[in-house]
Amino acid sequence: MKKKILIVDDEPNIIMSLEYTFKKNNFEVFIARDGQEALDILKDQVPNVIILDVMMPNVDGYATLESIKKDEKLNNCKVIFLSAKNKESDIQKGLDLGANAYMTKPFSLKKLIDKVNDLLEE
Repeated sequence: MKKKILIVDDEPNIIMSLEYTFKKNNFEVFIARDGQEALDILKDQVPNVIILDVMMPNVDGYATLESIKKDEKLNNCKVIFLSAKNKESDIQKGLDLGANAYMTKPFSLKKLIDKVNDLLEE
């Protein structure tokens, strides 16, 4: 069965490169451009992994994760923040909210895929 990944980011270039990469790695890929769109998708889909940007219009990544954590059917989703916010306090906030990992932009696609695969094997 294909693993499902939800990519939440408002930067088209990042969405395109991640979508291409994960499809090539045999994932079913869902795309959201802000937190609200992500939460709408999550009503119908339970991805294995969610890659979440922090700074987005409407609902930011932190608020999105807070909503995800309140939904019991999403308990097993692994969440990776992928953000340009790289201060220690930003990273700590993301992890405190329950993210499984926090990676900063610019990022290495290979490291991101390795991280996703590591989390899925846990």
